Amino acid sequence: MKFVMFNEGRLGLLENDQVKDITEIVAQGSEVARENLPLALIGSFDKLRERILGDRGSFLSLAEVKLGPPVPRPGNILCMAVNYNDGLITSPHVNAFHKAANAIIGPGQSMVLPNIPATAFEGEAELAVVIGRQAKNVLPKDAMEYVFGYMNFIDGSARGVQPATNSFFQMKSRDTFAPIGPYLVTKNEIADPQNLDIRAWVNGQLKQDFNTRTMTTTIAESIAWLSEIQTLMPGDIVATGTDHCGLNAFQDGDLVEMEALGLGRLHILVKDDLKRTWSRETRIDRKNQGFAGAETIAPQLSGKYSKADQL
Repeated sequence: MKFVMFNEGRLGLLENDQVKDITEIVAQGSEVARENLPLALIGSFDKLRERILGDRGSFLSLAEVKLGPPVPRPGNILCMAVNYNDGLITSPHVNAFHKAANAIIGPGQSMVLPNIPATAFEGEAELAVVIGRQAKNVLPKDAMEYVFGYMNFIDGSARGVQPATNSFFQMKSRDTFAPIGPYLVTKNEIADPQNLDIRAWVNGQLKQDFNTRTMTTTIAESIAWLSEIQTLMPGDIVATGTDHCGLNAFQDGDLVEMEALGLGRLHILVKDDLKRTWSRETRIDRKNQGFAGAETIAPQLSGKYSKADQL
């Protein structure tokens, strides 16, 4: 099953490019804030499933509706850090960070680059796991039982913010830095999330192309590890990390698309009022030229905070 948020707060079931409005079924006559409808669905899914499928309802063409983020207000966004064996960045430890729920945007919206002296702004294509029920101290062998479904996720990042020893919050949690969508897919539709192709394009050019089998900490292991630290709740999002090789500097006017196989294609725009420019090289392009570490990040070419601006 595929679920969408559409037309400013309606919840729908997507079937063959048709959207069935299930808002009232999920609300069940109570006052549920529109941003909380997906959480209500996830929390009561076993009770609502047959009614959702059996209701004839009213259908709209997918082309006629305006989609929003499928989980607009999760309790938590937890992001696994340095979680792919990509040959560029490695970590001997399992690690994660929180990303602010306010950072979420949906299909067709814009990631806005802030007026800060970052070295570059990147977006990491990731598989997002949506938790289906409360999870605390779960074992890896049981962890997938706590999954409701999956979404595309782009982890916006402002690189090089200072101080470097205290950067995750200001690098990752800025408004618009968590695009998700276009829909939430229940776990039964994805045969093997640990063997899923993920691709991302910028202005039609393929930049990221990798498979979830190269994760260093699996989805099940990630859920288990996170649940030791905090209780995971229905609707919480776990972003599972990215392969860094194809990362590139986003800039004003870019059309960014990503697709984890089976989850539809998420597209967003990039907006930068400062009109800054960066080299279009990817991280692996820079490495192949002999650069290492932070030097694999594309250099800024023009605009505020560039080297030319500081002369």
